Amino acid sequence: MNSFKTFLLLLAITCLFLVCGELIAGKDGMIFAFFLSLIMNFFSYFFSDKVVLSMYKAKELPRNLNADIYKVVDSLAVNAKIPTPRVFYINSPVPNAFATGRNPEHSVIAITDGLFKLLSDEEIKGVISHEMSHIKNRDIAISCFAATVASAIMLLARFAFFFGGRNRNNNANLVALLLMVILAPIAAAFIQMAISRSREYLADETGAKISRDPMSLANALRKLSAGNEKIKNSPVNPATAHMFIVKPFSSKNLQHLFSTHPPIEERIKRLEKMAQQVNDEKYKIPKVIY
Repeated sequence: MNSFKTFLLLLAITCLFLVCGELIAGKDGMIFAFFLSLIMNFFSYFFSDKVVLSMYKAKELPRNLNADIYKVVDSLAVNAKIPTPRVFYINSPVPNAFATGRNPEHSVIAITDGLFKLLSDEEIKGVISHEMSHIKNRDIAISCFAATVASAIMLLARFAFFFGGRNRNNNANLVALLLMVILAPIAAAFIQMAISRSREYLADETGAKISRDPMSLANALRKLSAGNEKIKNSPVNPATAHMFIVKPFSSKNLQHLFSTHPPIEERIKRLEKMAQQVNDEKYKIPKVIY
């Protein structure tokens, strides 16, 4: 399913680039935009994870100096039946985490300093299990690709604003250019929403099964959501917002209009229901067969 989504995303982005190229410089602009989209698609698939990690100055945690965290990651990777991902540290007070990489064999889990300080060991394990599920479900490639694409679209819109239009005296051309400048960032936001919302529910469910502890993940989500609400000026790039386990912006922020995550209350409610089902099954009296 994600392979089909990736194909549609590639097609949509290529078409958008062609339209933008035509508006900016006519036929020559369209040809240039086509080849630019091909290069960008190739670069995004193989290098988008490195771009995102460098964006946040993430540093890999050495295994020999971080035995405790790798013990948790190794254990969860066995439960998830995937290769052990590398773990990166982001020196940021924003309590959050994300997974990236083009496939499970080249996967990374990035965790912020704010998250380590806010959550208990069991809650951190719940967060890692959630990110592990994104790797297992192969969400990470399309998620990271979407982040790179969204950034490219926004840059293209800004470029068009400053240099667009073959003829600025042509009113129709200016209207088309203005629409493109307005709609391109919105298109990028909707691409992220389409990718993110449904997969977060699945990642919560799969993560709870991997860790075998739905309540720890539910408690982690509650704390992380409250922690991110307190951040007034989040340093998180809006193009990568959909990658994080919880929305990295305050609800009062304009980004709330294009929320890439389902309601945190609903996610917690579903996890609590899973925990109750686990408890009911655990304490069920065995049926006696005579």
